[in-house]
Amino acid sequence: MARRALPVTAAAFAMTATLLLTACGGGDGGSSDDIKGADRESGGPSASASASTPAGAPDISVPKDLDLVFDFDEPSDPKHAAALVGAQNYIRALDHGIDQQDPKDPAYRYYSLNQAAQYAKSQIETWKKGGWTVTGTDKYYDEEVSTLSGGQGVLVKFCRNQAKFYGKEIKSGKVLSSEENLASYQTFRLRMIPPSGSSEVWRAFTIEVIGKAKECRP
Repeated sequence: MARRALPVTAAAFAMTATLLLTACGGGDGGSSDDIKGADRESGGPSASASASTPAGAPDISVPKDLDLVFDFDEPSDPKHAAALVGAQNYIRALDHGIDQQDPKDPAYRYYSLNQAAQYAKSQIETWKKGGWTVTGTDKYYDEEVSTLSGGQGVLVKFCRNQAKFYGKEIKSGKVLSSEENLASYQTFRLRMIPPSGSSEVWRAFTIEVIGKAKECRP
């Protein structure tokens, strides 16, 4: 499902994260901003993610009842492929933090910086306050990977179908389900930056999540 990567300008990549999180897939909010996690994946970059994880990297495992699907094709450009893997690891790390109920979890801090790290922290705090963890199936697809001008990194964009992704009450085990609707579909835009300093991985620098993404609905 890969789309042709095109160069874009940094000015076209103004990132925000002003949307609010919902705890169950396809919720009623028109601008749902919840990013969730990982367990089983499909697609080239997903399969190679574990092999590219440096020794000593933090755990990014998630609940066994969370099925994450990355229906991506691996980009031919090695940098684009690495950036796409980094974006997936960021999502895994965020889910790990939600499951651990730890806003200071080392996983997301390893795979993100700046606004993307603050976003992850705020999401984990919200889930912790609600007493929820993640469950169900979360699917990501129709990826686009583009080089940003001026050495600003790589833009990774993809669709999300969270119709079968749900929150689950930790104490009771109750699953907070809802019916599929337009709010089940979102567009993600992540600015990824390459390894630098002590980092050995591509990290998310900024993230934008756009709800009710008609272009992502089949």
